[in-house]
Amino acid sequence: MIIIMKPGASKESVRHITELIESKGLKAHLSEGTQVTIVGVVGDKTLLANSNLELAEGVDKIVPVTESYKLVNRKFHPEPTTVQAGPASVGPGNLTVMAGPCAVESREQLMETAFAVKKAGANFLRGGAYKPRTSPYAFQGLEEEGLKYMKEAREATGLAVVCEVTSLRALETAAKYVDMIQIGARNMQNFELLKECGRSGIPVLLKRGLAATIDEWLNAAEYIISEGNHNIVLCERGIRTYETSTRNTLDLSAVPVIRRKSHLPIIVDPSHATGEYSYVPPLAKAAVAAGADGLMIEVHPCPEKALSDGPQSLTFENFDRLMTELEPYAELAGRSFREDHSQP
Repeated sequence: MIIIMKPGASKESVRHITELIESKGLKAHLSEGTQVTIVGVVGDKTLLANSNLELAEGVDKIVPVTESYKLVNRKFHPEPTTVQAGPASVGPGNLTVMAGPCAVESREQLMETAFAVKKAGANFLRGGAYKPRTSPYAFQGLEEEGLKYMKEAREATGLAVVCEVTSLRALETAAKYVDMIQIGARNMQNFELLKECGRSGIPVLLKRGLAATIDEWLNAAEYIISEGNHNIVLCERGIRTYETSTRNTLDLSAVPVIRRKSHLPIIVDPSHATGEYSYVPPLAKAAVAAGADGLMIEVHPCPEKALSDGPQSLTFENFDRLMTELEPYAELAGRSFREDHSQP
């Protein structure tokens, strides 16, 4: 449930409510807006039976929350969240672009890409050091060596860096090198890994599972936030359907649905959604028009030689063109975009 305080309710009234909630062994989550303060109750609300909270001083009304996810719920936190990761942020007011190769293949490949996406206006360098592949014989990533290259690229360009982790060991290692960790689609319901991400405190990019409903996705985010980590960005990357024309089916309706259900920022990955580089620009534009807070775009210096997902990767030239074409869409959406990144 959530307890909505009256406009102008005193701090003493709010403190009395939170103390009462916590005295019953429940957790109180405080959300202070510009006009109204909301106190969210996490736990078994039956413990508050006969407490007569609705009669307490300063209380306006009590609203039940039927969804199983609480802390990521917009009812608990009406104001949209902005997530800060190193020098970059994701949230309302700006359009964040994460760009880079699916897999870190070498120092030269990553550094070349980092400077190219920086010049085009990206905010994050993305790159996979740990690659959960469908086939055990496919390239699995450079692991810590790749993470070291990402840290070097961050220091050289000033870009924030984000990398996927697949295990607790990978998480502990990546924490030393990156600004944000990514939980991929295949690990969206790896609940032990989600808990560890929550305890780490490191900003998390949580991708939607291959066939996950939006409520399942938000419950996965709840695992992270319930451990104390509120720095979560959601990423729609397409879901598995009967359609075979694209790698997955990009669910752009997820953007407005998430914005209604949750306060967390949401970005869109049209590269993994389609598996085809020529489809990436139109869907990137559509994502911005739908209200996405950002994009994740795969970029490679030579896609035809990429060790992972070459067909969906943009060349430097195509990425720069896309960034230019996105400018009017960002302007119409009221988001700042493509700051001058010509100098490291």
